[in-house]
Amino acid sequence: MDYRILGSSGLRVSRLCFGSLTIGPLQAGLDLEEGASVIRAAFDMGVNFIDTAELYRTYDYIRKAAEGRRKDIIISTKCYAYTREGAEKSLRKALDELNTDYIDIFSLHEQESEHTLKGHQEAIEYFIKAKEKGYIRSIGISTHAIAAVRASLKYKDIEVIHPILNKRGLGIIDGDVNGMLEAVAEAYNAGKGIYSMKPLGGGNMIKDSIQCFDFVLSNDNLHSIAVGMQSYEEVASNVMIFEGKQVPEDIRQKLEKKKRRLLIDYWCSGCGSCSGKCAQKAISVEKGKAVVDPSKCVLCGYCSAYCPDFCIKVV
Repeated sequence: MDYRILGSSGLRVSRLCFGSLTIGPLQAGLDLEEGASVIRAAFDMGVNFIDTAELYRTYDYIRKAAEGRRKDIIISTKCYAYTREGAEKSLRKALDELNTDYIDIFSLHEQESEHTLKGHQEAIEYFIKAKEKGYIRSIGISTHAIAAVRASLKYKDIEVIHPILNKRGLGIIDGDVNGMLEAVAEAYNAGKGIYSMKPLGGGNMIKDSIQCFDFVLSNDNLHSIAVGMQSYEEVASNVMIFEGKQVPEDIRQKLEKKKRRLLIDYWCSGCGSCSGKCAQKAISVEKGKAVVDPSKCVLCGYCSAYCPDFCIKVV
């Protein structure tokens, strides 16, 4: 496994970061022991970096998987808090539920621009104080917006950026992939630690996974890449790809046979953009939300390109 120093944070992280959203109740809903065992498998294979968030409800899995090896693992979490009280509550929740004395990276979740960063100034100031006391090792942001990446350059205390990046630019809310690549390069050159998300576009490009991984792995501005994983086979396959090794045929076939589904996230606004573009007529809008007909859906993932809120995933 390749390890890199995450910019000015000084944290040494594996190039492959375990994205934990997929194992939790918002997606696969694995039971505690199964989810923890998948994470442990990644740790055993050299992954030392895991991404989570208060929203994901995966702290219990990570706590169990990290038992006896906490000092070897880099944990990054995030929250939506914008007040001092909210930030303190989120930090205490993370420390308690992860059973740890510190969080390696604590980020503001889904920042959009300089305006949202200013709106979270009170939380940022709280996290700076928490860092001074040793409860946080580094402060960051996660974002789907080019503007937020650029805005973070004005904040020396924001050391880590977690931007969406994939070869089709799926999920970028204010531009295209070229614009995000330029912003990421600026942030990297400014000393920010960069670990990207959604290289497969939320599973929508899983049939083109080798090319998708080649795209992000060939970018030296990315210190690490977070990939959502929910099974031993996914962990083993991704580790081998990141290490430049051939994935064994039995693992490859098992992954190809895995039954997947189209997931509409809870924040769907029911705008109908996806249903209007689905050639299979597999998506309709009912009671203000998009609904999938599994008997018609072919899991092409094309509908995700038309969702303005990136709430369509293949899981």
